Formats: sequence, structure tokens, C-alpha cells
Amino acid sequence: MVSIHIRGLLKRFGDVAALNSLDLDIAAGELFFLLGPSGCGKTTLLRAIAGFHLPDAGTISFDGDEVTKLPPHKRETGMMFQSYALWPHLNVFRNVSFGLEERRIARAEIKSRVDEALAMVKMNGLGNRRINELSGGQQQRIALARALVIRPRCLLLDEPLSNLDSKLRIEMRSEIRRICKEFGLTAIYVTHDQKEALSMADRMAVLDAGNIAQIGTPEELYRRPNSAFVAGFVGETNLIPGTLTSVSGGNYYLRTAIGELAGHVVAPDWRPVAGDAVTLSIRPECLSIDSAPPAENSIAGRLTESIYLGETAQYALKCEGRVEAIHISELNPRRVIRDTGAGFYATAKREDIIILPAS
Repeated sequence: MVSIHIRGLLKRFGDVAALNSLDLDIAAGELFFLLGPSGCGKTTLLRAIAGFHLPDAGTISFDGDEVTKLPPHKRETGMMFQSYALWPHLNVFRNVSFGLEERRIARAEIKSRVDEALAMVKMNGLGNRRINELSGGQQQRIALARALVIRPRCLLLDEPLSNLDSKLRIEMRSEIRRICKEFGLTAIYVTHDQKEALSMADRMAVLDAGNIAQIGTPEELYRRPNSAFVAGFVGETNLIPGTLTSVSGGNYYLRTAIGELAGHVVAPDWRPVAGDAVTLSIRPECLSIDSAPPAENSIAGRLTESIYLGETAQYALKCEGRVEAIHISELNPRRVIRDTGAGFYATAKREDIIILPAS
């Protein structure tokens, strides 16, 4: 287990700054996620930590020891790639043992450590299998065992579940987290899948164009985003532009194209004043829908879509003065509203309407 400290990391590809002088601290034993859209710099950052990209400026330290210019094999990191990168001409045992053979470990110890790694990923007894005889989920476990067998100081994972079906993906989320926690690994995990990050991470960083937009626990980023970008990327949300009209007793009142609303500010270092342009974030599950107007935070519109998903029902409400529909999600619906074209009202509590700087 190792703590990682990054200062002023800059990496350019031509005129594009893939990493823009960013700072980051990851605690020993932490399962840390790098999240963001394609091209935001998350894989570049992971590869810089692994030693595959030499930064143009800045430093990377493991437990206070600078490793910025060390080659990958001297950093003692284990990396698991999106493609798994398994060798089809080698059996399971040889795939897992490859890193140990390169390090000239004694044959008896190689056997012991490979058996231990296969047991960690619940693939005991499959050492003689060929790679093409394994399912996608089994290949994923073998790739993980190969990263773990060298007993890395840090485990690096680059979208390792993207090639699996949804059921296997959910199963392997729990398995990877179990292994990291059981064996005290510091792990850095790159993904663009918000649910993957929310369900597994101790903390996470959302990247945007080579910069860190926000760092925090999954709960902090979901419930208290610091920008419309983070709110819109971590989960689903309705983003509504508005103007702050007044502040009274900690309550913020706003004028929007879809009505007068009241919400609250979650950023600790930002307080808008009357007249400021702002953006409201309202999660679909925070909205309820009814045929009668509520006393506060009333959003009127016409139902344009109803989708039943078993555990949830999703609705789209078209409001005057707004091009995009308001999306509403109802958990465990007893009945599904099917009256397309009829008028309804959506509402949310003040604490669920988050006020953010104008996007």
C-alpha cells in the first residue's frame, strides 16, 4: 500500500494540454476513481502514474519518494488494461506468471504466488486452461490476477469492466473492491461509467479538459456538486438556468422560465446575491409528479413520455418557456401514469434544488 502525491503535472500532445498542471493526493489503501468524458485526461493521468507517459512538468511521488522519471518496471505498480492484453498462445498459469518470470523469481515461489493470485480472483485450478477456453468474465479475472501476482504497491485499472455484460460488470465491481480492501491495496481506477464509480469508490475526481473539476466521496459529488458540469456528469439531473431574486433566512428564491422556485446553495465558498445568474440542478428522483399544483416549487407541464422499467417509472414533462423536457424518476411505482398530453405538476423540496454558478 502506498500514498501518491502529484504536483503541477503537465502533459501535452502537440498543442493540446491533456493534463493541465494538476495536483492530486491519494491516501494509502484508498480506492480512488478518475471519472470524466472521453478526452478529459483520465487515462493520460493513469499512464503517467504507471510510467508510460513522461510528463512535461510536475512531479509524482510514492510515499514521499519521487518516481516521475522512473521506468514502469521500477515503480512496482500493477496495471490492468481495458483489453486485458492476455497472450492467447500461453495458458492461464503462464499468463499470470509472466511478470514474475521477467523478474527472475525462483520457480517454486512463482508457483506459490500464481496459485495465491488465482485463489484471490476465485480461479483456483484453472492454470492449464487456454485463454480462448475462458469466458469474458474469466479472462477479466485472469488479467486481474496477473496484475496482483507481482504484489504491487499500487494497482492501476483502465476501464477494466467495459467489455463485460451488465450482470458480470455488477459482479466484478464487488469482487474488485473486495480484493483491494482485503489485501490493503491502493488502487486508481479509470472509468467513464458513473454508476461504477459511485458504487465502488472511496473518493473520486471528475476531470474536465485536463483539469480536476471536483474531488470528493461519491455522496459529496452526487449531493453537493460544485458546478453544472459535475452535476450533469455524475448521475442524471435537470439543469435549469435562473436568476436569484432574494435571500431570506438561508433560503434562496429564484425566477426561472418554468416558474418561481426556492432552493439551497451547497458550495461552502460561494454565496450568490440577488440579481446573479445561476443554474439549478434537480435530480429526477427528487421530483414528484401530481395532477394538483403543490404549495411550493410548482413546475407545470404536459406529459410527453412514460417509461416503465420495473423498479422505476420515468416521465418527461414539457414546460412552456423551456426546450428540454423535465425528467422525473419514481422509485417502486404502484401505478404508471400513461396520460400523454395531459397537464401535470412536478415539485421538489428546497433541499433537493441545488443552486450552482451559471454554466
